[in-house]
Amino acid sequence: MAVKGDVGDPKACVQIVAETTSRFGRLDGLINNAGLMLGRVPSLEATDEHLQTVINLNSSSVIWVTRAAAPWLERQGGFIINTTSIAARNGGAGGAMLYAAAKGFVSTLTRGAAKELIGKAIRVNAVSPGVIATPFHERYSDTDMMEAMRRTVPLGRVGTPEECVGAYLFLASAALSGYIVGQIIEVNGGQLMP
Repeated sequence: MAVKGDVGDPKACVQIVAETTSRFGRLDGLINNAGLMLGRVPSLEATDEHLQTVINLNSSSVIWVTRAAAPWLERQGGFIINTTSIAARNGGAGGAMLYAAAKGFVSTLTRGAAKELIGKAIRVNAVSPGVIATPFHERYSDTDMMEAMRRTVPLGRVGTPEECVGAYLFLASAALSGYIVGQIIEVNGGQLMP
């Protein structure tokens, strides 16, 4: 079942969880995956409205949806997987600093929420994709930018969305990752090796 809503709006976040739980009567997991750069804008040139929109979509939405989902996840012990970005670690490039900072917030929130929610039997972790061939880059990165980023990846190529799926499935499975809490799995072809 698809439930549509603007996660940049706190009321919509509550509604998304309410519609889902109304249909299924439970919630086993949450993946906070919404995020966009909303344009390559140097941070000091961004309007207040642009800044707030980037923060709400990429950062605040994680808190809003998690707040609505946590009581449901606690009932049977569930998981939360946040999506951060390699930009959270390297600061982004070419007008992506606000997005990078918002994703840095998500990385820190992941670790903090992991500590807060583990007592409620909710495991919180994150996946941090590197340069992945998605509509995100089709929208915000030109050919020269993509080639420059590709050259920084030891595997010598940009990743695919399918190559990120395994990390999410692993973290969603209590059998495979039941003792993993507060971790961020980097999926970036070796571009960042912390």
